[in-house]
This record gives sequence, structure tokens and C-alpha cells, in this order.
Amino acid sequence: MRKSVGYFEGTGSPLLAELVCDGYDTIPISNGFDNHGMNVRIINNENYMDVLIGCIHKIYATEDDLVSGAVTYQDVFHVCRTFNIPLLLGVSRHLHDKARALFADIPDVVQFVDPNDMLETVLGILEED
Repeated sequence: MRKSVGYFEGTGSPLLAELVCDGYDTIPISNGFDNHGMNVRIINNENYMDVLIGCIHKIYATEDDLVSGAVTYQDVFHVCRTFNIPLLLGVSRHLHDKARALFADIPDVVQFVDPNDMLETVLGILEED
């Protein structure tokens, strides 16, 4: 079975094209606001992904900016932790410490990845087995 990469809106098309050409499926994932694809909350054992990738701003919002019922970063972390799906958040290397400070209780499956290193990091995960 082909491995799959779920991606939030804003993920670069050259990265996605490379993954498709390398034989991986790409699946659009919605944060609940952008309706970009499958809502991240409904990921389960039946529609499992091998890795999720996206820009940090697609899962982060301050408490003041959240509306009732909105997908929170805790929701995304819960899905990734429950199904052991690596979540790669694209953020420039020099901002990694600031990015970590935005989140509480970051699970081990979450990595902050410089956009220039994203393809190599994704392929490293996909090629592990």
C-alpha cells in the first residue's frame, strides 16, 4: 500500500509534486476553517496518514481568536498522538524556540522543521519502514 502525506493549505506545490513523483499520495487536510480538504478531526484508523505537514499558522490561534467549536492545536496534537502520526510544522529555523513557546504540552510526534529541510524530513519518515 502506498504511503500518504496529509497536508494543510499553504503547503508548497513543489514539495507536494516531489512527493507525488516519488510515489506517495498527498491528501488535503482542513483545519476546520479553510475547508481545504478532510477535516483533521476525522482522521482515524480507516483513513490513516503516515505524516501530516503544514505551516504553523494553520493550527495555531490565540485563545482570543478561537470561536466555539473551532479546531485547536490541542485537537491536532490529540489526533497525531492517538494515531502516532508525525506532524511536521514548517517554521524558519531561527523561529523554532519562539514557535515551541506558543504551544503547551507538545507531543513527541510534533517537529518544527525549517521549510528548506521539509522534503528531506518527510522522506526520512516515509522511508523508515
